[in-house]
Amino acid sequence: MARKEETTNFQHADGIPTKLSLVVGENLRHLRRKHSLSLEQLSHLSGVSRAMLGQIETGKSAPTINLLGRIAEALRVSVASLISNPGTGGTVIVPRDRATTVTSGEGGFVSRALFPWGDPQSVEIYEVTIGPAHEEAFAASAAGTKKSLVLLSGEIIVTVGEDAPVRLANGDTILFNADAPHHLNNPGGDDAKAFLVVTAFDGANSRSRPA
Repeated sequence: MARKEETTNFQHADGIPTKLSLVVGENLRHLRRKHSLSLEQLSHLSGVSRAMLGQIETGKSAPTINLLGRIAEALRVSVASLISNPGTGGTVIVPRDRATTVTSGEGGFVSRALFPWGDPQSVEIYEVTIGPAHEEAFAASAAGTKKSLVLLSGEIIVTVGEDAPVRLANGDTILFNADAPHHLNNPGGDDAKAFLVVTAFDGANSRSRPA
């Protein structure tokens, strides 16, 4: 017999979803699309039925903390990112020493997120540093994803798919479709620094790793 999944009902007596259930549903839909997952795929990863995931996304039901934890683990996000209100205004400060930073290539590539990591974002901005003579390769992102690179110092050669390499100098900017493999190469003898802005057609970024 199929296991019954527990939910917390956040609806009013007249059947209208409450604000909290709508926030959870909106966040889940955003994060699922950002990871390019179908309901079936997320169901397989989380162990939560497709029907239940659909009810959560439409605000008809909200999961218990147990189900919420399983969904968050499958999406590799915090539970807070599923229940926080993305429309909350105000000022958010991300201290430099608390920013999420990812390093690869034995320190040749460093990416620092300039936004609260774990919260749904329609636009993601990174500060990147590429070491001397280092080349960083990126797999193709989800369809519709675009990247904009603004070079602050040094030189960077950008190669996208089968296109000819493009060399950027200080102050240059390149905007490209990131749904093809791409490479960032620093041919110089000093660090190259840049801002990288990542957006997607539907606002659902794929964040398998920063940048």
